[in-house]
Amino acid sequence: MIGLIQRVSEANVCVGNEVIGEINQGILLLLGVEKDDNEEKAKKLFQRVLNYRIFSDQDGKMNLNLQQVGGELLVVSQFTLVAQTNKGNRPGFSQGASPELGESLYNYFVELGRSSEILCESGKFGADMQVTLVNDGPVTFSLNV
Repeated sequence: MIGLIQRVSEANVCVGNEVIGEINQGILLLLGVEKDDNEEKAKKLFQRVLNYRIFSDQDGKMNLNLQQVGGELLVVSQFTLVAQTNKGNRPGFSQGASPELGESLYNYFVELGRSSEILCESGKFGADMQVTLVNDGPVTFSLNV
């Protein structure tokens, strides 16, 4: 499971002309699900996202996590994160989860977020989405579990 996290001052996701998820300060998470992923890996990645210290403390150092700053989480499915890009001119997706597994684990991840103490918004699995964000920093990290 791959999570690309971006520290944002705001972000939203639209399907068509409708905003279906939006946050203020927090983390935009682009989530890629691989064929060997499971709920245990989803829980582990969720905990890493919550606890990853990417927000500035009073000294300007990245020492605070999402919960400590009262931040919000926007989760967007992003199957292209699992692409093999090490050779050729076209990405390969043989490591990607089946659509059924991908959707199941994406929905599970979103439910973990919604059952936590933070505000968690989401995109729509498999939809053509437009994501708008203001990357704060910019700060972007790739987390793999």
